[in-house]
Amino acid sequence: MRAIVPSGPGGPEVLAYVEVPDPVAGPGEVVLDVAATAVNRADLLQRQGLYPPPPGASEIIGLECSGTVASLGDGVEGFAVGDEVCALLAGGGYATRVAVPAGQLMPIPEGVELTTAAALPEVAGTVWSNVMMVAGLRPGDTFLVHGGAGGIGSFAIQLAHAVGARVLATASSPEKLDLCRALGADVAIDYRRQDFGEVVGDVTDGRGVDVILDNMGASYLARNVAALATEGRLVVIGLQGGTKAELDLNALMRKRAAVVGTTLRARPVGEKTTICAAVAEHVWPLVTDGTIRPVVGRTLPLEDAAEGHRLMESGSGTGKILLVT
Repeated sequence: MRAIVPSGPGGPEVLAYVEVPDPVAGPGEVVLDVAATAVNRADLLQRQGLYPPPPGASEIIGLECSGTVASLGDGVEGFAVGDEVCALLAGGGYATRVAVPAGQLMPIPEGVELTTAAALPEVAGTVWSNVMMVAGLRPGDTFLVHGGAGGIGSFAIQLAHAVGARVLATASSPEKLDLCRALGADVAIDYRRQDFGEVVGDVTDGRGVDVILDNMGASYLARNVAALATEGRLVVIGLQGGTKAELDLNALMRKRAAVVGTTLRARPVGEKTTICAAVAEHVWPLVTDGTIRPVVGRTLPLEDAAEGHRLMESGSGTGKILLVT
């Protein structure tokens, strides 16, 4: 098969499209003929040598894909050769074939094209597991997501809106702010011109928000905690703003608030299976009826993965970047 393999740690230019051995389905696994994969922030870190795959996972970059079942390992039930599916991966997506635990496969939501479905597994799994399972967002809650025009943010806005929450989102340009509003954000905050904490205070009459989904980490920690309501929950899923910051525990305790840091990639297969089943049950119907739509900003051939990485690093795009085989 063909795959994108870095020649070594470095910039996008190290990504090469080369021949590698075909994967073999082990017990409980399925091999897919990949139709498309998508670029995620973690892919950039892995390319730079900063985010190695979990033990036992493919060394090939790529955390999600869509495709067709090519072969089944021992013990796999419920799937057949030729089935069209999408999948949450620990690695291996930037290739023409990939082996994946069967529990991490999901059906293609009705009405979604096979290639477009590659935009869904990582964002749906991340948002559902963190916003709903960890933070427990409820109807009537106020929800803040940073980076609202990106892949995670655009999905989080739509899911929170569908749940019945009031949605606030940060973004960096008029076009991105307009996209956030179009997806269901009640308040769109230009973080380059506005202090999101001040806006939160203004629009909530000083109460704060119940749940924050944060991709920045250290640089936003103090302001995020300040923006929380009593018993609010801050879920940190990214570290674009650094890894170390000072936390005023007194401020956290006064609010009886919680700060949770999570990743999806390193979770055990059993946990990912539970998340994928919950996504298929609770989220896919919302995709099928049009309440939530995949937001794809750019589609490129797999061999042009380097261009996809450059685009994500530039911060100029919106939604997901797809790589099609």
